[in-house]
Amino acid sequence: MPLNFWQKLQKTGRPILALAPMAGFTTSAFRQICKKYGADVLYSEMASATALYYNQPVGKSRIGKPGRQGKVGPKNQTDRCEGNATLKLLKFNRRREKYYIVQLFGSDPEHFAVATRIIAERVKPDGIDINFGCPVPKICKQGAGCGLMKNLEKSRAVIEAVLKNTVLPVSLKIRVQAGEVDALKFLKNIADLPVAAVMIHGRTLSQGFVGAPDFRIIKKARRYFKGVILANGGINSLTDARQALKKSGADGLGLARGILGRPWLFKEIKSGKIVDLKPKQIFKIALTHAALEQTLAGKTGIIELRKHLVWYMQGLPGAAKLREKLVRVNSLGEIKKILSIII
Repeated sequence: MPLNFWQKLQKTGRPILALAPMAGFTTSAFRQICKKYGADVLYSEMASATALYYNQPVGKSRIGKPGRQGKVGPKNQTDRCEGNATLKLLKFNRRREKYYIVQLFGSDPEHFAVATRIIAERVKPDGIDINFGCPVPKICKQGAGCGLMKNLEKSRAVIEAVLKNTVLPVSLKIRVQAGEVDALKFLKNIADLPVAAVMIHGRTLSQGFVGAPDFRIIKKARRYFKGVILANGGINSLTDARQALKKSGADGLGLARGILGRPWLFKEIKSGKIVDLKPKQIFKIALTHAALEQTLAGKTGIIELRKHLVWYMQGLPGAAKLREKLVRVNSLGEIKKILSIII
């Protein structure tokens, strides 16, 4: 049986570095920037399985039968995604975004089954991920994210629904604990299922995005899971990355907030050396990111980019004044004008 891409990456013997999914941040433009700096795996923003279920795309290309995949489509999937907001969110460039994973969230197994077939047929990513780790209250109240992780029976049903409807490798994003269910109990419950990889956030649901992550539990997860394990949470520097790998014994890392404004952290981890960039160099990266965002999403992309620009300015001389201007930009030209003083 041929190896899936997770297994191929694992066989290199080097830590697998993934750009973890972040709503509003992991757009195609940012994924391409992170790939340039060494990310091995790229996740989409969270996509709603329920939205796909109730707004199924129409057109000549019909959704295939469960488990069936069509031939690989064009390098850029734009033509297959027009007319559906969720699918537009998931567009990617096959050549520049290898390996690309679509992450789905929701709580209904039937919704996941249909959404999986739609994604496999219309988007054709390299893998599909299920979110069990989002701690945002409005997501949990829907029984999704960490709310789904708490429910072992439904969690298993969702995973089975996805597995039955695709031949793509399926991965999971969980936390070390959600309510009464910890990562070990969760993984033990699905130990017999052919899940390819799991990314484990070292913080609990109650911690959210703050506090020290517990990577020791991730190390114990190997008892119940034989696939690829990625450690996630609180990895903001090369030192953090080394400690996370050492304490977790994981096959790699999922980087999230730690790479906002500094995507070169991927390069630091791979090379084992600090990348010391001057403000001028950072501004050039920000402009490259902005130009790509404008090309892919126009004015909307630039407006969404504002939050990225704030991160790029973090810790730089005069950052407060720059942020004040950048949070109001509407075009690439405005960004160039603001940063031209130093560039």
